[in-house]
Amino acid sequence: MRTTATTTLETRRLGTTDLEITTVGFGAWAIGGGGWAYGWGPQDDEGSIAAIRHAVDGGINWIDTAAIYGLGHSEEVVGRALREIPAADRPHIFTKGGMVPDRARPYEDPQRNLKPDSIRRELEASLRRLGVEQIDLYQFHWPDGTATSIEDSWAEMVRFVEEGKVRAIGVCNFDVPLLERAEALRHVDTLQPPFSLIRRDPGADVIRWAAAQGTGVIVYSPMQSGILTDTFSAERVAAMADDDWRRRSPYFVEPELSRNLALRDALRPIAERHDTSVAAVAVAWTLAWPGVTGAIVGARTAAQVDGWIGAANLRLTAGDLATISEALWTTGAGSGPIEPKRSASS
Repeated sequence: MRTTATTTLETRRLGTTDLEITTVGFGAWAIGGGGWAYGWGPQDDEGSIAAIRHAVDGGINWIDTAAIYGLGHSEEVVGRALREIPAADRPHIFTKGGMVPDRARPYEDPQRNLKPDSIRRELEASLRRLGVEQIDLYQFHWPDGTATSIEDSWAEMVRFVEEGKVRAIGVCNFDVPLLERAEALRHVDTLQPPFSLIRRDPGADVIRWAAAQGTGVIVYSPMQSGILTDTFSAERVAAMADDDWRRRSPYFVEPELSRNLALRDALRPIAERHDTSVAAVAVAWTLAWPGVTGAIVGARTAAQVDGWIGAANLRLTAGDLATISEALWTTGAGSGPIEPKRSASS
């Protein structure tokens, strides 16, 4: 664990692995830039590297990226950042495969391909781009779309571990039936579902399943891709780059946008009481759920890291959680269960 002059970030064990991770990690989706189906528009690579360095200097000890982000560019940028960080301070690297683009048509949806030979090619390419000999956590990005059985795909992942190319293996966006089929072959070390105050449905099923199995959970988009941050606005949506994927997302258009911004505004008094940001409150809410180990939080600049890193040590009280639950009912934002099932500290 790394520290700043004033703060040590909490860590939790990631499932049954030997990885101890900070409760927030650096998400590298946006730093892949634009030019592909789910890009965030133009991004300055030097700004991305500065953001990564700032996060690591602040105590964050893991980065989550994927081969598909920027069609490999995110991994390349993460690899550059790693080479600038002393070996003793380098964060754990988590990445994902199974989304194969047609580079001649980058704005088309990638193929969801978990064929063993395809994921092996992807793994080797990720190792080269990242400049590492072993990936700490390798994950399937989405369920397969090629009629390949999960048993065949997962067996190849097990071989990656046996060969020493991967330390731990996990899946993203799987439902309970698929998780159980993989678990029957070899323990699923980690699960990565979407989870936020707006997108709460995984709290009703897959996160509970993971908690029962001892599978670590790292949630993604806990700030709902920027909506649950202090300065987000409808005007900002209008100013987004034409190739920013969020323009197509229902969360960013009416009537959902107004409900989501009303929920964000309801978090402001809680943030003020804790002398922190709305973003940190939103992330801390996901970390209050039983079974959740950590949250992936994206940043395109060092300043954005400062906006949410406080979530790592923020403890929401029972009163805070009750206020948030009431806001969910009042605004009608999102869907899914409205509060964690365990008691919060008061």
